[in-house]
Amino acid sequence: MRAVVFEGFGEPAAVREVADPVPPVGGVVVRVGATGLCRSDWHGWMGHDDGISLPHVPGHELAGEVVAVDAGVTGWRVGARVTVPFVCACGRCAACARGDQQVCERQHQPGFTHWGSFAEYVALHQADTNLVAVPEDMAYTTAAALGCRFATAYRAVVAQGRVRSGEWVAVYGCGGVGLSAVMVAVACGARVVAVDTSPAALELARRFGAAVCVDPGAVDGDTAGAVRAATGGGVQLSLDALGSAATCAASVAGLRARGRHVQVGLLPAGGVTVPMDRVVALELELLGSHGMAAHAYPELMRQVSAGTLRPDLLVGAVIGLDAAPDALAALSGGSPAGITVIEPWSAA
Repeated sequence: MRAVVFEGFGEPAAVREVADPVPPVGGVVVRVGATGLCRSDWHGWMGHDDGISLPHVPGHELAGEVVAVDAGVTGWRVGARVTVPFVCACGRCAACARGDQQVCERQHQPGFTHWGSFAEYVALHQADTNLVAVPEDMAYTTAAALGCRFATAYRAVVAQGRVRSGEWVAVYGCGGVGLSAVMVAVACGARVVAVDTSPAALELARRFGAAVCVDPGAVDGDTAGAVRAATGGGVQLSLDALGSAATCAASVAGLRARGRHVQVGLLPAGGVTVPMDRVVALELELLGSHGMAAHAYPELMRQVSAGTLRPDLLVGAVIGLDAAPDALAALSGGSPAGITVIEPWSAA
């Protein structure tokens, strides 16, 4: 098959002919219909993640058709249209037994723990635990957009954040995860404050229903103060979808009493200064959110099929496999607005 391969961290990737994958025990091989280009793929390429062995094929947001099935798989057959969470669970550990597959103790992550979906085919582990059916009327580009960013945002807002209709919600960072969070929160009846330095990202946030947009540069860096002023004292729920010391601290500082902060973006090494005096005085909650288990997808899929949620509107550029190495490298200069999707079988 053709795949995007890199031989060294930070070194140019290239499309090469490599061996076709075979189903792992309990797993399947999927013909990749579409796969998202995510900043997490860039972090893996740069060597920021432990456990990646070289040479490596990135890619973890995917959808496609099952083309080979291990004998131990009972719930899936060749021809099934599927997607998967970016965390593929073992199905046997204590976390999985609780239904918390997104924090599985022996998780597999395509594009990180093994070769991923920037390829014509990808092997996926523990199919009966991890595969999610894609409706016939859903495009693979839309299903791939769910994989990491949209599903992560959905769980962060609905399950971890426990959003309620009428609440104020702040979203720091309007990339793929942040814009997804804006869309989900608006669909839940919340009023959203979107925070980003990019005019294009803020314009998309307005398009998806944000009531207020804040550019930190326009408020002399006092983002939390601007959020509190715009919402009459602070938001009930705030999400750091970027992952920086500044956005994390501002997210916490922009909450009103008994508010909830959800950390979605991965934070850099070295620690973050959180205003813990405010956490104590206002009885704030600090929560993490890491993907979404396969068993939680049906309600998300129902809302997408009904048109309540429109992840397809987040899809920006759709490129072919040959354009993927340059697109991956371009993330060193920042992420584009919306989600870039790769179609491995396309000539584009």
